[in-house]
This record gives sequence, structure tokens and C-alpha cells, in this order.
Amino acid sequence: MEATLGLEIIEVVEQAAIASARLMGKGDKNEADRVAVEAMRERMNKIYMRGRIVIGEGERDEAPMLYIGEEVGICTQPDAKSYCNPDELLEIDIAVDPCEGTNLCAYGQPGSMAVLAISEKGGLFAAPDFYMRKLAAPPAAKGKVDITKSATENLKILSECLDRAIDELVVVVMKRERHDDLIKEIREAGARVQLISDGDVGAAINCAFSGTNIHALMGIGAAPEGVISAAALRCIGAHFQGQLVYDPAIVRTKEWANKTKEENLARLKECGITDPDKIYNADELASGQNVLFAGCGITPGNIMNGVRFFKGGARTQTLVISSQSKTARFVDTIHMFGNPKYVQLH
Repeated sequence: MEATLGLEIIEVVEQAAIASARLMGKGDKNEADRVAVEAMRERMNKIYMRGRIVIGEGERDEAPMLYIGEEVGICTQPDAKSYCNPDELLEIDIAVDPCEGTNLCAYGQPGSMAVLAISEKGGLFAAPDFYMRKLAAPPAAKGKVDITKSATENLKILSECLDRAIDELVVVVMKRERHDDLIKEIREAGARVQLISDGDVGAAINCAFSGTNIHALMGIGAAPEGVISAAALRCIGAHFQGQLVYDPAIVRTKEWANKTKEENLARLKECGITDPDKIYNADELASGQNVLFAGCGITPGNIMNGVRFFKGGARTQTLVISSQSKTARFVDTIHMFGNPKYVQLH
């Protein structure tokens, strides 16, 4: 799968990132997302594969493109039968977030990315559009920290695993009212907190790399992004756990203001989730034999540069992580749109 689709998915996230980056700082998050979706889908439909979106922009009635269940790939083209035999093509499941951190892009803040994860059919957990309690940590802490433990306990474990004092640890938490107690506990335990407004996929991935000064992600975020994070961290051997949250009183969002706990439990049952309190690890959320993650920076982040435009072109940086080859590759690409007077190297 990596040999067949590796370069293709790099180009998919690159095109989405470039499209969004043109709207960076313009204050229109919906448009930044829309153009990323269109660019990602257009490039995806040129790939010789039989792809199915398992995590995307929402249900079919809510999203015109990259909706959950949409078929993508070369066979979707009107004249596909003239050059495409579906039986010969690889079947894959795809989780996408064409503009992860739409607010970050819209307001020119760091950490926005175009991301996707792929695996063979059935290899990615089709997470409903719910919330998820998450815990991400470096490879050294894999299987040692635990989402059922308190933040204080996990910080002590993390301190031992990384041979660092607790006051040297940095935990990323999304700035939400539901996290007030968590933030207080982390600070009282002695660790430092980095608050983010959006973009917890990037925060989770930062945990896996030394030098980012990010040592854990804690708190509640969107479940679909949790699966994408799990795919990346599984490939790199880091720790990830997720548990679906269905109680509106815990989440405290406007979107769930009119929903009840019972309604959410019924929805999970419709999705085939019989144990709503199950704790998933990365191997369960991204269970495929082969898993591939790709993310391209839209705005600058800890581990990737954002899109940089120059006269006649642009430069992107993409992270590709593979469970198959056990590699994390940083791909630096110069895109030439016309006849540039020069090629930007720095």
C-alpha cells in the first residue's frame, strides 16, 4: 500500500494545504475548509484505488463532498470503465480532515494542517461525530500511562518514563470550559499547560517527537480527529487512548445543548457501538495491517512549516508516517505553478 499510494496521498494533502493557505488570515474558516475539501477530493479522484471515506466532513445530507461513505478514486470518473478495472484496484478506507484547525488557518495562528489516514478496508474505526476523551503520550510511556488514571497519576508515570521532573513536562489541553478542573489539576501537580483553541491532531503527534517540548495531550476533543491521531501515533509507536463521550453535561457545547444523554446512547447503538464506555487504544482505532498517515502544514507548527508562497510557486512540508516501513518521513516539496523567475530555497 505504501509503495502504491505513498506519493499519491502526499500530493492529496499538499493540494488541500495549498488551497487553504491562500485564505490564511482572512477570517473565513468555512471558505478555508471548503476549498481544502474540493482540492483534496479532486486529487483523490485521480488515484488508482477504490477508496471509501469512513471519517470525513459529515453525513451525506450535511456534506456535499468527502462525506462519510463516499466512494473516491479513479473509478468515480465518468469514463472510468474505459481505463479502470475496479476488481484490480486496492480497496482502502480513508479518514480525512482537509483543514484541521480551520480557525487556526482563518486567523493566521500556528498548527493548522491538511491530514488523512488510510488503511485497507475495515482498518479504521468509523467514529461517529461525537466527542472523545483522549490521552496521547510519547513512545516511552506507551502502555504505562492510562486514561483511567488521574492526570496527577499519569504525570508521575510520565515523569518516570521520560526521566524528567514533573515541572519540566508540558501538557496540551484545548481551551474549553469543560477542561477547567483538568487544567487546575495539571498545574497543581507541577506540570505546565499549553492551551490550544483548535487542532488537537497536531498536538497529539507532537507528543511522539522529542524536541517539540510537548509531552502529553489530555482532555476531550472530536472523536473523528481522535481516529486520525491514533493512526499517526500507532504508526510511530506512541501512546494513544480514546473513550467516546456521550453526556452533554460533560462536553458542555452549544452543538449538544438540545441533545440528551439517552439520545446520544441511542445514536451510538445505531452505529453498532454496543459498549459506549469502551476505552480504545491506537491499535483498535487504527486496526489495519497497514496504516499510513499524511499531514501537510497549512500554517507553521512545531514539526512542520506552513505553506510558503513565492512568485510562481509554493513550498510545502509534509509528514508521512507508515506502519509498513516503520518510517516517519518529512517531505519538502516545491510546487511550480507557472514559470517562476526563481525557485525559493529558504
